[in-house]
Amino acid sequence: MQHVNDTMLQQNVIKVPALTLPANASQHQIDDYLNGLQRHPISNICWLALQNAPEVKFALAYKQNALFIKYYTEESTHLATYTISNEPVFKDSCVEFFIAVDDSGSYYNFEFNSLGTCLASYGTDRHNRIKLSADVIANISYKVNWFGDWSVTSPFKWELMLTLPVSIFCFDEVRFHPAQQLKVNFYKCGDNLPEPHYLAWNPVLSPVMDFHQPRFFGALQLV
Repeated sequence: MQHVNDTMLQQNVIKVPALTLPANASQHQIDDYLNGLQRHPISNICWLALQNAPEVKFALAYKQNALFIKYYTEESTHLATYTISNEPVFKDSCVEFFIAVDDSGSYYNFEFNSLGTCLASYGTDRHNRIKLSADVIANISYKVNWFGDWSVTSPFKWELMLTLPVSIFCFDEVRFHPAQQLKVNFYKCGDNLPEPHYLAWNPVLSPVMDFHQPRFFGALQLV
């Protein structure tokens, strides 16, 4: 088993633009804006060899009071079953966003299936976590686009646009500003799919099958 020391770690960095739309911009306008930004691949395959790896990218922007993320996903098989906040959406076709807003050692994880159902929690690792309440999660706005019928269409394409207001970072006082750096990672998984998969934006260079390893986070540089 190879030991990963700090000199072997890779940290991807994305320069994140400010969203230059008025405060009353609609979800449709934000969605269109994100479509015009650079898309970043979630393409590092973790732990399991894949015959048909999903193709996943994301775009993002920020304002002082929110982060905006859009995922673009194409996969050979698809699953969407969970509809209640904090159900195990990672068993479905799932995209994830982990973020540390400070250097406390704690971080938030936000996980979404293609219905927009969210599982969210806060803590220092996989085991020491506090689930965010359904009332807090309800502050997240989302817009889903499906292309075709996932039960018959292969590959199946879906998109998920998220508005993550600062209120969801409920254990911190958060405002976003230029020159701020945030430690993050983006993931794609699907535990109950015919071919389970685990993909990361920033490589997770560990033999332990676990996304909850913040030492492998990359960074967002707000500009």
